[in-house]
Amino acid sequence: MQPTASSAPQPRADRSGVRRAFVASLTGTALEWYDFAVYSAAAALVFGDLFFPSKDPFTGTLLAFSTYAVGYLSRPLGGFVFGRLGDVIGRKKVLIATLVLIGGATLLIGLLPTYATVGVAAPAALVLLRFAQGVGVGGEWGGAVLLSSEFGDPRRRGFYASAAQVGPPAGNLLANGVLAALGAALTEDQFLSWGWRVAFLLSGALVAFGLWVRAKLEETPVFKAMEAAQDRPEAPLREVFTTQPKALTAAILSRVAPDVLYAMFTVFVLTYATEELDMSRGSALTAVLIGSSLQIVLIPLAGALSDRVNRRLLYGGAAVAAGVWPFLFFPLVADGSWALLTLGVVGALVIHSLMYGPQAAFVAEQFSPRLRYTGSSLAYTLAGLIGGAIAPLLFTALLGTYHAWVPLAIYIAITAVVTVIGLWLGRDPGSAEDEEPLPLPVGRTASSTTVS
Repeated sequence: MQPTASSAPQPRADRSGVRRAFVASLTGTALEWYDFAVYSAAAALVFGDLFFPSKDPFTGTLLAFSTYAVGYLSRPLGGFVFGRLGDVIGRKKVLIATLVLIGGATLLIGLLPTYATVGVAAPAALVLLRFAQGVGVGGEWGGAVLLSSEFGDPRRRGFYASAAQVGPPAGNLLANGVLAALGAALTEDQFLSWGWRVAFLLSGALVAFGLWVRAKLEETPVFKAMEAAQDRPEAPLREVFTTQPKALTAAILSRVAPDVLYAMFTVFVLTYATEELDMSRGSALTAVLIGSSLQIVLIPLAGALSDRVNRRLLYGGAAVAAGVWPFLFFPLVADGSWALLTLGVVGALVIHSLMYGPQAAFVAEQFSPRLRYTGSSLAYTLAGLIGGAIAPLLFTALLGTYHAWVPLAIYIAITAVVTVIGLWLGRDPGSAEDEEPLPLPVGRTASSTTVS
């Protein structure tokens, strides 16, 4: 007999299942973000010369960052396709597919010939593979959040959902660590000739490990209940847009400032430090490396803290700090001191952690459980279009036009205001939804209600 609307809550996994889900969410996302971060760093450091040669270094960098943006522009496609599939066929199957897609694309980037060898075919192929990376990441995030949070206690969603949030800094740490090691071991000519490829080719081994971890997992308890109750949505995209537009808007806007701040202090800061402050590539990478290593600890702590205090208030306070920090950072690093650059990057990434730790839980809980993969994926990918996708391009264009840091700081401050508006529109945690039957899908009657 199926559970009815008045009966039992959703099943919870045992502790070992929760731990496996947390590790699978963290490691899989970290491996995918390693792939994405390797590209981001390479776009800032070498792709301008190798794939978009130009006498003007700003032009080459701008073109390289345009391919960086393609990875964000393609994310909505991944969100639409994989988000829908995640609510229809299950979280686990989709997460395996996204890992294969982004890993394969990254491996092929490491084998690409450069502009000097095949001409315009090189940047064209690079853009295509970057597009594939973005599709994979667009479908990954929502599922990784649900993988850990749907196994765990919904009252601790901030902590469990933060597993997916640790992925980007962990992947960024690994990517920049590999690039820094290669940069230290190789000459400039060796790094530009073949050294950068090693970081991309490593993706094959890393993805194989990620697939092994995810293949051993079971489907989440929430999706199992949806299957048993035959309550999977038939048209989740339509349902999200028609029944939860405010939730989608709040979730999208809440993500803008964290994306822009992260793009500034893990990607564009490499360009700013090397071209404006005359620092070495290795020094700039090391500063980012230190900040990313701290985030691995700070993000889950911030997620756990958001389970104890008001999640929106914590997130909002950090967003305000994000708007203020650039006005302190740029004067701080003006003399080219590596120690002050590191301090500035670390400070920015601490602020980012206080937003990013609670973010996954905040976004997921804006949507009813049966639409969470679709809603979360759409919010994540659409926010990327107005946040992380254009940020490096705008940073480069603003700096190249005004030759001053003030426009960059103003831009970040504006995105902080946008995020505060999104948090104001959103709702506080509704953990009871995971313990009680889900809302009726459109067209269902009370007599057919089942838990999901």
